[in-house]
Amino acid sequence: MKKLLFLILFSTCFFVSAQVKFSAVTEKNAYALNENIQLSFEMNVDADNFQLPRIDGFKVEGPFLMMQNYNINGRRGFLKTYKYFLTPKKMGDFTINEAQIEFGGKVYKSDPIKLKITKAVAQPQRNQQQNQYYDPFDDPFFNQMPNQRQAQPNYGEGVFIVADIDNKSPMVNQPIKVVYKIYFDPRIQIGNISNIKKPKYNGYWSQFFDANRPAVEAQYKGKIYAMAVLGSAILYPQEAGNKPIEPFAFTADVEAISGRDMFGRPVYTTSARNFSSGTQNINVRELPTTSKPIAFSGAVGNFDFKVSASKTEIKGGESLDLVVSVSGKGNLKLFSLPKPEVPNALELYDPAHKETIETPMTGMSGFVSDTYTIVPQYKGSYVIKPMEFAYFDLKSKSYKTITSKPIVINVLEGPEYIADAKTNKKTGKKEKEKSFAANAKTGVYVTVQSSDFLGSNAFYLGLFLPVLLIPVFVLYKNKRDANAADFVGNRRKQSNRLVKKYLSEAKKQLKNKEQFYVALEKAMHNFLKAKLSIETTEMNKETIKNILLSQNIEDTLVSEFIEITENCELARYAPATQVSIQQDFDTAIRIVSDLDKKLKS
Repeated sequence: MKKLLFLILFSTCFFVSAQVKFSAVTEKNAYALNENIQLSFEMNVDADNFQLPRIDGFKVEGPFLMMQNYNINGRRGFLKTYKYFLTPKKMGDFTINEAQIEFGGKVYKSDPIKLKITKAVAQPQRNQQQNQYYDPFDDPFFNQMPNQRQAQPNYGEGVFIVADIDNKSPMVNQPIKVVYKIYFDPRIQIGNISNIKKPKYNGYWSQFFDANRPAVEAQYKGKIYAMAVLGSAILYPQEAGNKPIEPFAFTADVEAISGRDMFGRPVYTTSARNFSSGTQNINVRELPTTSKPIAFSGAVGNFDFKVSASKTEIKGGESLDLVVSVSGKGNLKLFSLPKPEVPNALELYDPAHKETIETPMTGMSGFVSDTYTIVPQYKGSYVIKPMEFAYFDLKSKSYKTITSKPIVINVLEGPEYIADAKTNKKTGKKEKEKSFAANAKTGVYVTVQSSDFLGSNAFYLGLFLPVLLIPVFVLYKNKRDANAADFVGNRRKQSNRLVKKYLSEAKKQLKNKEQFYVALEKAMHNFLKAKLSIETTEMNKETIKNILLSQNIEDTLVSEFIEITENCELARYAPATQVSIQQDFDTAIRIVSDLDKKLKS
């Protein structure tokens, strides 16, 4: 019977100790309108799916999540707290309904809390006794110690993290600043920070900044805390909708006052605690759809747009650079630059992209540019059409468009560009012939007085000089036609020049990974253009492989060529060391040299 009674008592004690406790706590139930309220939801288990009730009549800030494992006299325990700060908006009686959690497949609810908000009151003055001299021998039983403690500054209690966000309702690609701060009672110590978990910022372009600054005194909700900045981030939301920011969390040892000894001296206890800033909800708004320009490609900020040519008069076989650039402040890394449209007589090569962008906490600023190499094929004057760049201006909340001026390129030498004459669909006659026929019917003819030119010196000079110059003209024309007809040869020469140009550029950019691989890739492509006479659009893995193998190139050399071109694409976005960059450059030089010897020029 005694054993049975013992088992019943033991089981009852175990059941009580294992019970889930979940409660809502405030310091009191009546507050003045100008007082701040600390509302805490405490549980003794690590429950999930915490749901805060709707709280009307108050400005709510939080949650501030704290978790603590403690050991008091050998008894272990766990405490998880969701803390909120409430600021009353009006007087009256209010009820904070039950919150709920889930644990072990069950739902647990807290009890409702009734709060009474009265009119604002004057803040009490601090006790002036703190400046008086205190003699412990005049107070052997420490009766005055509580008064002395009350006279201390209005310190805040506990430890919590705040995610300070400057804008919780931004537009797409409007920058958001997030600063993570830890507030704690100045009378406690925090150390041994570990298990730091930084947010992943899904749905945002982000740049995180670590902080290593000492704590300073700061006020929060009218109380004095020690505050330290843990880190900060600049975010650019990429799509509209509810885009939550994950918590910033870590574990730290907290040394706090747990009591006082018989002499009134504080007794400290150290415990490991988990801290989290909590999930922050951000409502990202769409950019206006009305009046959105066709040229808009996602640029948000304040920008300047320029298009310039390195030269506007060139000779046949030469090349020029067309630079398209955007500078200013905004999401410079997150939009594409407009592409130029050039006449068919100008060959446009893929651009070399360049970025000089700084990303401090104030947001991106700098410039981006695309540099196109243009090679004219024929003599003549050609116009590069005006280009448009559109962006959304955050200050005026409107779209703005910048249009460049047309650029005229004069090609002084080279073969003539022959365009198809326009034909009238009804008559089948060329427009020029129709125009002449119309003029023949309506024109006015005037008789011209003739002179005695026949038999003069000018007559004989004009008669025999062309005959004498015929051989000279024939030789010149044959030479010019031969050069003009050798279109493949001209392109091969130009491609060879571009190979040397881009290899030289790659060598200069050995310390700049992205620019190095862009230049190296262009060098490899232009080498194929020179040796195999293929277009950029035909340059894919299978086509290159088949053409090289058809030229009796060894499989090993073909594989190396394809591998180095693939590396150029992948290495721009993957980590690369200075050693690997130098190795890729040396390998490319060797491959180009080997292929040059084996391919027919």
